[in-house]
Amino acid sequence: MFEVFKKELRELLRDKKTLLFVVVFPIVVFPLLFAVVAFISSQAALDAQQKVNTYVIINGDYAPEFTDKVFYHKSFELYKGDKAFNNIEDLKAGVNAGDIDMGIYLPSDAVETLNEQKQSQWQVVFNDSKSINFLFERVKELVKEYSDSLQESKLLSFGIDKSAQESILKPVKVVKVDTADKRENLGEKMGGFLPYLLIPLVLVGATYPAIDLGAGEKERGTLETLLLTPITRTELVLGKFITLLTTSIASTTITVISMGCWIALALAFADLEFIKTAFSTLGITDLLMIFVLLLPVAAIFSALALAISIYARSFKEAQNYMTPLSMGVFFPIIISIMPNMELTAKTAFIPVTNVALAIKEIVKGTVDYTLVGLIFLATALIAGALLAFCVKWFNREDVLFR
Repeated sequence: MFEVFKKELRELLRDKKTLLFVVVFPIVVFPLLFAVVAFISSQAALDAQQKVNTYVIINGDYAPEFTDKVFYHKSFELYKGDKAFNNIEDLKAGVNAGDIDMGIYLPSDAVETLNEQKQSQWQVVFNDSKSINFLFERVKELVKEYSDSLQESKLLSFGIDKSAQESILKPVKVVKVDTADKRENLGEKMGGFLPYLLIPLVLVGATYPAIDLGAGEKERGTLETLLLTPITRTELVLGKFITLLTTSIASTTITVISMGCWIALALAFADLEFIKTAFSTLGITDLLMIFVLLLPVAAIFSALALAISIYARSFKEAQNYMTPLSMGVFFPIIISIMPNMELTAKTAFIPVTNVALAIKEIVKGTVDYTLVGLIFLATALIAGALLAFCVKWFNREDVLFR
């Protein structure tokens, strides 16, 4: 068995593509992904903040103070085209056509409406489909300033001074006392995305070598030679499995070390406060726990990938079979980031999802070590069952020689 392991490992180390997927890819992926995501997010937010939006106000004479505030605001520019805007439908058509970015409709004088003890409704017409859009919030701020000035002047006319206005308008103030620290809050938001990076990399560390150890042997015609050696088929498949497990664990190790190194670099040099807050307390023990949880996952992927590769007739067919496996891995990870999905005694038995939830809890700093042990046990049992299936699969002539 170990002779098979040494032989297969030696051949894989000679393959530059294997080294690329197992070593180079995990080292490069973290800085590259973090850099790209950070750059795109910051650039999108910066563009949205700096954008100057063209606007039209209908009946702006009813609120001249507000109209002036919008006119002199750095984020807004008055429409200077020839089209006439007289009602809400005209504003909608203008926004849809791209002539204006926003239209504001003032139905009546807000002061007179206030005197009649009614609320004036101002309508803001714009396209809210963009995920980052500061337009409506900025308009609300300007409207609030104008509304507060009307409110203050009205209360003063009733003989209520400024010191008493706050207690009358807001007799009860709700103060949030959050028991979660910053790491827990940010870990809830960011921890769910780490499995998207870690678990697929573990799969990559097993699938590509598996294709070569199974279907590649068939295609090269060397499988028959191996079967003629004085080694049982069980020992042969176990040797191949240990080889795959080694490459997958190597990929996992490099991935976790890479994550730790790049986080340390970010904490030391980059001025990224959210990363510092989220990961400043993530220690070596936490990284080791993540690594330990990924070990049985690596065994599961190794057994699955080897069984698929043994079944395939050729290298190309094995690659086609690996695609659904790669896509299927993301489904349990998606389950882990669904709303109100938490690590419990029940979810600890859901393969891959349990590890993804545990990684999130580790990043948050709220992990339950009892559940971690349960996850490791459940995942190890699944890996053992898949390995037993792989051994039985390899002993079938109709599978080896399809």
